Amino acid sequence: MDKKMLFVFNPLSGKAQIRTKLMDILDVFVKAGYQVEIHVTQRTLDARRVVEERGYGMDLIVGSGGDGTLNEVVSGVMGMDKKPYIGYIPAGTTNDFAASHKIPRNMIQAAESIVMGTACPVDIGKFNESYFTYVAAFGAFTDVPYKTPREFKAVLGHPAYILEAAKSLGGIKAQHITMETETDFYEGDVLVGMVSNANQIAGFKGLNGRNVRLDDGRFEVLLVENPQNILQLPDVVASLLQNGHKSKLVRHFMASHVKFQFEEPVEWVLDGEFGGKRKEVVIDNHCRAIQIMKMTHMPPKKKTQS
Repeated sequence: MDKKMLFVFNPLSGKAQIRTKLMDILDVFVKAGYQVEIHVTQRTLDARRVVEERGYGMDLIVGSGGDGTLNEVVSGVMGMDKKPYIGYIPAGTTNDFAASHKIPRNMIQAAESIVMGTACPVDIGKFNESYFTYVAAFGAFTDVPYKTPREFKAVLGHPAYILEAAKSLGGIKAQHITMETETDFYEGDVLVGMVSNANQIAGFKGLNGRNVRLDDGRFEVLLVENPQNILQLPDVVASLLQNGHKSKLVRHFMASHVKFQFEEPVEWVLDGEFGGKRKEVVIDNHCRAIQIMKMTHMPPKKKTQS
């Protein structure tokens, strides 16, 4: 009896490369014994709707697109009592989730890793009534991914984000916050706040530490305090990007539960997409909530005849 798969993909993600890879991807799935049901997303939140409506009874749900598409797939699965395995074929601009989980960027290889791989548990974040797969953030530059025009990302790729970030330099504003975790309390003015479960964020590795465990039930929390003058900025940047360099303005915490309060509603970003404006946010770690299909070791390369 064939195994049942729901395959949901965003045809516009990244440079729309799935259009030339689709038949090869389906060939991998069918040869692995899957009966594949396909849905092409039509609008924002369409992937989540389809997963919620048609995902029950599936052995495997595969999403292809950017981190936002994966977020929708996972959000749909989180509402199920019996959660199917999840596969991911990255097709976005930065593909942070895939990089953290060492999922191949090559779409055919990613499909093969799904059908030949192992089910690996992954923590998922609950953000008030929403979910995120790897990061929830607010403050300077965090809005760049969803404000960058789609056509720029399609043509330029990751450099499009850098151009959009440069445009937002003049609007940087610190936020006065209070933050509580199960063990810590903080109050102060911050430029950036970030709660993550990732080894790569916005294309940068190590922003919240190296070799982050993705199934330990804890988030890495980052707060960047407001510099008193521009001369302090290089120290902050070095602390974020250089392993071992520490700045007094960059604070790190570990937590399973985090509560933020603001003086006015603040824009949040969930997995690179707009997450709403909030005065109060409660974030909880759902430890090992889903299982992602991926290769835990690389198969040996095939020998070529000379």
